[in-house]
Amino acid sequence: MKKEKNSNSESILRDAPPGKAITSLAIPATIALLAKAVYNLVDTIYIGLLNDDVALAAVGVTVPLLLIMVSIENIFAAGAAVLAGHQLGAGDEKGASRTVTTIIGISMIIGVVLCVTGIIFLEPIMKAFGASEATLPMAKQYAFWMSIAALVNLPAQSMNCAARAESSVKISSVAVITGALLNVVLDPIFMFDWGLGRGVEGASMATSVSQAVTFLILAWYYFGGHSIIKIRKEAFHPTWDFIRKVAAIGVPTAVIQICLSVASSLTNMAAATLPDADEIIAAYGVVQRLVLIGCYVVMGFMQGYQPVASYAFGAGNEDRFHACVRFALKGALLLTLIVDAAYCLSARQLIMLFNQNEVIIDYGASLLRSQSILFPAFGLCYMMTITYQTIGDSRYGLFLSTIRQGLFYVPLILILPHFMGVEGIYAAQPCADILTLVVCICSIPSMKRIASKNMEEQEAVLQHA
Repeated sequence: MKKEKNSNSESILRDAPPGKAITSLAIPATIALLAKAVYNLVDTIYIGLLNDDVALAAVGVTVPLLLIMVSIENIFAAGAAVLAGHQLGAGDEKGASRTVTTIIGISMIIGVVLCVTGIIFLEPIMKAFGASEATLPMAKQYAFWMSIAALVNLPAQSMNCAARAESSVKISSVAVITGALLNVVLDPIFMFDWGLGRGVEGASMATSVSQAVTFLILAWYYFGGHSIIKIRKEAFHPTWDFIRKVAAIGVPTAVIQICLSVASSLTNMAAATLPDADEIIAAYGVVQRLVLIGCYVVMGFMQGYQPVASYAFGAGNEDRFHACVRFALKGALLLTLIVDAAYCLSARQLIMLFNQNEVIIDYGASLLRSQSILFPAFGLCYMMTITYQTIGDSRYGLFLSTIRQGLFYVPLILILPHFMGVEGIYAAQPCADILTLVVCICSIPSMKRIASKNMEEQEAVLQHA
């Protein structure tokens, strides 16, 4: 029965039409990521019910820490997904097992380091991310449990990526959705006076418990031997060459998250110098969580694209690989246009779900429109970063991962608010997105050329061997 299941999973990667294969993997992956977004949205909605604008701003300050943790998760997890996909495509299941086992072990160690570091340096970290004297106490409470959750989040992300590489996305969907639904139930119990009455801290505690349940479901699947890629104690082999190889692939994806974190922190700092600082920061915190939903839609689609493209690349199937790229480009454009339209047309209504303060609603609506008006830039840039990872050109993938929220957005958010006030914050993202689109469009021909060249070289090596 297990062999038949494994054969069906590999058949999707190898034989199904590219569009069908990508879609069949992307739908459950997107559902799982949207459920993951519920963790943050539910916290924000319930915190809004506290009718405390300082509490909302305090949670907004923690977003950069969340993005940093996600980026560290992705350095090894995303790299392992690509490498394991190549190994499965080449028929090397033992190598894929060694890759995933080692990454899960490393992620557990890093989770401990992040947890301890986050707790020890909690106050300076929150101040660096723009916490004021008013927001600092509650920001520290929320961030403390985020640091605790690193113990389970990092290995869970590694197992999620292993599922992606072998096309077993249903289990990751079940795990993440179960955790998200549990978070919806636990949040009010932990937060309000009729329950534990822990307020903002209770929201973070509930999220941490829910994420631990997600980890336990994935651990049961992988350590119980139900997967194609087997987790074996003897397969744990963390050599420096292996770590460098995986990190080189995974860093571009992680850098996208790091740049988002830096951009978020700098935006909070820019807002802190303006009138209505706490209201702008509170609005921006809500907007970031909404924009993350749009990002997760694109990331879910790419989680369907990446294993199919990696398998085709590892197998040297050039026609199939390029068909995957074409489908991914069209899909990324369509999805980001849908997100773009939804956010721009419903900006005020969406912000009102979280807060009824007219000042926050006004700032939030303007920020949401400015952040999403050219959202296709994110979709194209993320798609091309994933593709450059897959074809072995991680250096250019790294460059692409830095441009939107790093090389372009950072100088704009440092300069424009100084001269234009809050209008400068509104203008920074659209300007960065225009520049991003230009660079990405100009890079498409070289991406196709490098992919073909690398596959030809790979095939020649295999024939010679």
